[in-house]
Amino acid sequence: MKWIKVRNNQILFTILILMAVLGFRLFGLTVVEGSQWDEAAKAISIKSVYTSAPRGKILDRYGRLLAGNRPSFTVQFSDSNLDNGEINKQALEVVEILETNGDTINDNLPIIIDDDGSFYYTYQKIIEDWLASQDMPINYTAEEAFGEICRRNDIDDSLDKYEAQTELQTVYSIFPPISVKKMKFLEDLNKESFLGRYYLDNGLTAEEAFRSLCDFFEIDPLLSDEDARKIIVVRNQLAAQGYMSYIPAFIAKDISDKTIVTLEERGSQLTAVEVVAESLRYYPNGTVGAHVLGYLGQISESEKAGYLEKGYSASDMIGKDGVEKAFEDYLKGQDGIKNVEVNVHGDPVRVISNTESKKGNDIYVTMDLDLQKTAQDALAQALEKIRTAGTFESVYGNYKYGKAYRHANVGAVVAIDVKTGDVLAMASEPAFDPNLFATGISSEDWSSLQSTNPRDPLSPLPLFNVAARTAVQPGSIFKMVTATAALESGLDPKQKLRDGGAIKVGNRTYGCILWNMYKGNHGYLNLYEAIEVSCNYYFFDLAVGRDFYKGKSMGFKEEMNIEKITHYAEQYGLGMPTGIEIAETVVAVPSEARKIAATKTYLKNVLIGRAEIYFTDKIIDNKELLMENIGTITSWTEENPSRNTIMERLPSLGVKENMIETVTDLCKFSYFNQATWTLGDELNISIGQGENAYTPLQMANYIATIGNGGIRNKISLLRAIEGTGLIEKEEGKRIDIKNPDYLKHITEGMRRVSHGSKGSARAIFANFPVQVAAKTGTAERAGKVNPPDEVEYLKTNLRRINSALSWDQVEAEMNRLLQDYPDVYTSQSSAARQAVINLSRGRVSIKSMDAYKDDYDNFAWFVAMAPAEDPQIAVAVLLFQGGTGGYAGPVAREIIGKYLGLDKIYKDYSLDTVTTQ
Repeated sequence: MKWIKVRNNQILFTILILMAVLGFRLFGLTVVEGSQWDEAAKAISIKSVYTSAPRGKILDRYGRLLAGNRPSFTVQFSDSNLDNGEINKQALEVVEILETNGDTINDNLPIIIDDDGSFYYTYQKIIEDWLASQDMPINYTAEEAFGEICRRNDIDDSLDKYEAQTELQTVYSIFPPISVKKMKFLEDLNKESFLGRYYLDNGLTAEEAFRSLCDFFEIDPLLSDEDARKIIVVRNQLAAQGYMSYIPAFIAKDISDKTIVTLEERGSQLTAVEVVAESLRYYPNGTVGAHVLGYLGQISESEKAGYLEKGYSASDMIGKDGVEKAFEDYLKGQDGIKNVEVNVHGDPVRVISNTESKKGNDIYVTMDLDLQKTAQDALAQALEKIRTAGTFESVYGNYKYGKAYRHANVGAVVAIDVKTGDVLAMASEPAFDPNLFATGISSEDWSSLQSTNPRDPLSPLPLFNVAARTAVQPGSIFKMVTATAALESGLDPKQKLRDGGAIKVGNRTYGCILWNMYKGNHGYLNLYEAIEVSCNYYFFDLAVGRDFYKGKSMGFKEEMNIEKITHYAEQYGLGMPTGIEIAETVVAVPSEARKIAATKTYLKNVLIGRAEIYFTDKIIDNKELLMENIGTITSWTEENPSRNTIMERLPSLGVKENMIETVTDLCKFSYFNQATWTLGDELNISIGQGENAYTPLQMANYIATIGNGGIRNKISLLRAIEGTGLIEKEEGKRIDIKNPDYLKHITEGMRRVSHGSKGSARAIFANFPVQVAAKTGTAERAGKVNPPDEVEYLKTNLRRINSALSWDQVEAEMNRLLQDYPDVYTSQSSAARQAVINLSRGRVSIKSMDAYKDDYDNFAWFVAMAPAEDPQIAVAVLLFQGGTGGYAGPVAREIIGKYLGLDKIYKDYSLDTVTTQ
C-alpha cells in the first residue's frame, strides 16, 4: 500500500472513484430510468416567442403623424423540434383554418398550380407578362430585352451597359426588371435563389421542383397537390430564414378575431403555432405624401442574404421607397424574444428569459401636413379641370381654363423653404395609398398601380415620384438662368432691345409666341419687361450677345455664349443632385458631346428600322455585318464628310444602288450637319428648350436660390431623429456672381409676371394680397401618343392610311418580316408598320401612318416665390400636357396662400373639423 502514500497516486485514485460514481449514475439515468426521463422530456420543452419591434413613426415638422403603427395579431409557425410528419400535419391544419376564416396567407411559394392541374413558376410568368407589355417576344433573353429598350429610346450604343442603364433611369424614367451586372432578369435571379435553397437544379420544371420539394419535406404522397402545396408554403417560409431558421416564420398577419379564438382553443394540438400581437404600418392620411413617405414590401429573394446578415427575418417588411427606405436603419427597431418552458399540451410553465422588443426611432420630416394636403388637392383639381376646360375654384378667385387638354393626367408640385432648403410639400399625381402595402400587396392592387399604356412614356404611373424623378424641358422658366449669365457678362437691365419677331437660321425661324401665332412682336423691351412678357427674341439676343434687330454686338464686357449659360444653370443646381435623401433623377446640362452621341444613336436606329429598304439582301441576311456597316456610317458623324465622299463610300457598305442618294442626303443633312452645336442650339437652350431637362425639385431649388440672394441650399426632407434632435443644416453655397443685386433685377421681372399690366400670371394673382414673383413656362413636347396596341391601331385606320391595302396583305407581310428578320423586327408593332410601308411602295410615310394618333400637348410649368420683397417659400409646378404655363399657376397660388396663412382657415385633421383662426 506504499503507492497510496504518493501524492500523485492519491489524486489519481480520487479521480477514478469519481468517474466510477458518475458512470453508475449515467447508467441509471439512461438505462434503468431512461423511459421515465424520456417521457418527462417530452412533457416539457422550450418555446421561443418572437415579437416584431414597431417601426419608428414618421411625423411632419410639427409632430403630426404621417406614418404610424396599429395593433394586430399575427400567426407564427416554428418547427419546435417536431418531426416532419407532425410539422406537415400542423402546417396543413393552420392554413386550412386561415382559409376558412378568410384570412390572407403569406404565400411566397413561386410555384403555382393552375386550374387545369398544370404547374408554372411565378417568375417566368412575371417575365413573360413584362415582355408582352413591352411588345417584345416572350422568349427574349434579358440581354435582348435590354438592348431593345436602349434602341427604342435612342441610347448611345457607345455607352457601356451601366451607363446605358443610368440614362434609361435618369432621362427616361425606365427601370427594366433586369440585373445589368449579370444581364439576367431579376426574376430569374430570384428563381436561382429559391431553387438553390433546396440544392435543386435551375433547369427543373415547376412540376419537377414541386415533386422534389414534396420528397424533401417528406410530405404524404396520398395528399392532393393542393394540400401538399399548402404545406410547402409554410415549410418554405421556415426555410427562407436561412441560418436563422430557429426564428418562427410569419404565416399570416392581421388575422381575424375568429382565427384568434380558433387557434387558442386548439393550442394543445397546434404546438408549432403561436398567435402574437404586433404592430402593422399605418398611414392615417391615405395618399397624402405617399411619394415622399414611400411604402413597405417583403424582402425579395435577391435581397435576403444581405438583410439576414443584418439580423432581419425573411418575413420582415422593409422600406422599399421614399423615407421608409432612406431611413430604414433608424425606423427598424429591435425584435423581442421570450423563451418559455411549456408542457406537453403547449401550456406555458414558466418564463426562462424575456427580451422586450425596442421600437425604432421616430423620424421628423420637413413636410407640413396641412400644406401637403393643400398641394395634393390643388394639383388634382387643376388636372381634372384642365381636362374638361372647367373652373379651378379657390378662395382667392376662380380661374377658368379656356381650352381642354384631355391628356393632362400627370403632374407634380414642390414647395421648399427659401432660407433652409427644407421640403415643405412634394406631391405627384396620380398618387397611391401606401396602406395597400402594409401586409403585402395583392396582385390585383399591384396591377392597378401599373401603367395602363406601357407604350406611352407619359402614361400615368401612380407609384412614380414625378416631382423628384421626372426631368423634362423647362421652357421659359429657364430664362432667369440666361438673364443671370448676361448680367454677369455686362448686361444693363434697363437697356432696351427691339423684338424683331423672329430670327431665321437656315430654313428655320426662331420667334416669340406673338410672331409664331400672329406675326407680331413686343416692340422695345428691357430685362424686366422681357421677363414679364417672356419675349424669346430678347433672350436670343442675350444668348449670343448680339442685337439681332440692329445686326451688331451688344458690347458686353465679357463673352456671352452657351457655355456660360450652362455654367450658371449648374450654379443654380440644375443638372446637379439636390442633396435630397430619397431617390431623384439628375440629367446633366446640355453639352456638345452629348448631342453628338445622341445624333449617332438616332441615325443608327433609323438605319436599322429601314434596313430592308436601304441595304442589299446579302447584308440584311448577315445581321453581324449589317450592324458593323451601320456602325461605320454613324462613325462619320464627327468627321461630317462631304456629300460626294459619302456617296463614294456607301456602295462598299452594301447600300442599294438606287438608295445611295437617299441615304447620303439623310446622313449628311438630317444628321451630320446637325450633330455639333449650332446657332439654333444656342437659341433653343437659352429659352429652356433643346437638350435642357430638369425635375420640379431642381426647379424649385433654383427659384429658391434666386429668392435667397444667390445662396443655394442643400435640399432636405429630414428635420430630426428621435434621440438625436434637430439635424444641423449645411451652410448653403453662394453662386458665382459679382453683384447679388443682379438677382433683384430678375426678381422684379418675375414680380411683373404676376402683377404687371402684361404679365402672363396677372389674372391668377389679380386679387392676391401678397406680391408674388413668378414665371410661366410652356415646354414643347413633340411626337404622337402611341396607342396601347399598334397593330390594332393600324388595322382600325388602314383604310384611311392606304385604302388600296387589305389587312390580310399587311398581316402576311408582317409575319414574313418577323420570321425572316427577327433581329430587325423585334415586335409585331415594328413589323406591322414596316409592312404597311413596304406594301405602299413609297406612298405612305411615317408621318401619314401616324396621322390618326393624338399629338402630345405642351407641358405647363409655373414657378413662384413669395413674398416677392423677402421670399419665404418657393414653388415649382409641372403639368404633363397641361397646355400652357399659366394653367399651372392656380396650384402655386393655393400653396403660397396656405403657407402664408392667407386663407384664414385652420383645419384640425385629427378631429376633421374646420375652425376660423
